[in-house]
Amino acid sequence: MKTILHSMGMAALILTGFSVVGAGLVAVTYTSTKDIIAEAQQAALEASLNQLVPANRYNNRVAEDTIEVVAPEWLGTDQPVTIYRARQNGQPVALFATPYAPDGYSGPIQLLIGVYVDGTLAGVRVLAHKETPGLGDTIEEKRSPWILAFAGKSLGNPPLDRWKVKKDGGIFDQFTGATITPRAVVKATRKFLEYVQSHQEQLFAGDILK
Repeated sequence: MKTILHSMGMAALILTGFSVVGAGLVAVTYTSTKDIIAEAQQAALEASLNQLVPANRYNNRVAEDTIEVVAPEWLGTDQPVTIYRARQNGQPVALFATPYAPDGYSGPIQLLIGVYVDGTLAGVRVLAHKETPGLGDTIEEKRSPWILAFAGKSLGNPPLDRWKVKKDGGIFDQFTGATITPRAVVKATRKFLEYVQSHQEQLFAGDILK
């Protein structure tokens, strides 16, 4: 009996030792790689932003020049959204954000939108969605050039009442059998432009807005 109890005790100690060592290895791995992961994430973010605004148009570290805003009416989510600011020698150049089109066919569509300081769209890209393959996923740049049509547009170009898909009297193409998806993206982009227009000074100044 003592032998069995002794063996069980030894086994428990060994398992405990493995747990402690395992936890230590996880902690060491995290500590040694977190900076590398953070740098990789920042590089990926900057690469995405540079698809919209060329890197030679600004010279600040955009990933570090940010504020968090909560504006469900304009940004399509009640969660904080990060606003990234691009500046050249301290002067405002553009804003970037990742708002949502909440009324996609299969759920919210997360966008990346860049807007120059003059209110002109630098461009729009789709970051995440659950739209139907072969129909709604035409909003992706790799599937179609449709999303590229936003670059250069503004609240005055086209006029506000033409910020719709053609089926609704606007200028933006819809997809055969999938009108809801492009309609949601057009609407979300327009609403973000309206948000920037009405809050631009505070956004670049750095105030936290609601």
